[in-house]
Amino acid sequence: MKNFYIIVNKNKDNNRLVLDQVLTGLEKRGCTYRVSEGEFQRGKRFTSVSDVPENTECVITLGGDGTLIRAARDLAETKIPIIGINLGTLGYLTEMSRDGNVEELLDALTLDHYQIQDRMMLRGRIYHGGELLADDIALNDIVMTREGDLRVLKFKIYVDRQFLYEYSADGVLVSTPTGSTAYNLSAGGPIAQPDGELLILTPICPHTLTSRTIVLGAESKVTIEISPNNEQRQVAAFDGDTQIMMEPGDHIEIERSERITRVVRLDHRSFLDILKHKMYDA
Repeated sequence: MKNFYIIVNKNKDNNRLVLDQVLTGLEKRGCTYRVSEGEFQRGKRFTSVSDVPENTECVITLGGDGTLIRAARDLAETKIPIIGINLGTLGYLTEMSRDGNVEELLDALTLDHYQIQDRMMLRGRIYHGGELLADDIALNDIVMTREGDLRVLKFKIYVDRQFLYEYSADGVLVSTPTGSTAYNLSAGGPIAQPDGELLILTPICPHTLTSRTIVLGAESKVTIEISPNNEQRQVAAFDGDTQIMMEPGDHIEIERSERITRVVRLDHRSFLDILKHKMYDA
């Protein structure tokens, strides 16, 4: 790799210091680059496809998991591999921590000592009165939850058009394997190997003793219908970023997206070793 596009989250501490190290290292290796700097704003893009040079071979993000996820959604159609340098706290997706060795990372990239993992993404389409209201993608998860008062919500769940269950809960989420260590984990869902292919359906604080997470095949289509009896609006959140307001009676269809995120991996440890380090040693 010799041509890079660098996305910098200006909200993160030390972003300028790490950026200078990356740029100096790339120049020393005879690489070309373009830098995009921005502040994280919910629902707004960090960058656009039109800003990325055609010869770009790799996107480097400087921020945290959220920065990498935002870049993955913004640039999904390009299929350009992405690698993250973590400037935040706990990072499951970023490849290098804030105290990591930038020179070693750049050596691995420029000498082609890396692996690329394809990560599945989700597509969610929201309907209001039978009309398409919104259509978006997510790398981690799509979450349905309340907007406003703390009241239990009712959701009807269908899988491949077959009725599955009706949840009374604070919300419900559909996660990819990549997102299994995010909100899904906090909600009591299982951890999946990130390059796997499946859907994880997890209720959030269900008002029952029997509701459990359900793991579905990657080709399944999940439909979540908001009960018309709910007295308040709900929010559909794509990767905790883009939020779409939904009314009682609306529904969302969630399935595997045709788009993927290509993640650069330098660490040859197993997923379980990395998971142990992140969860217990961080």
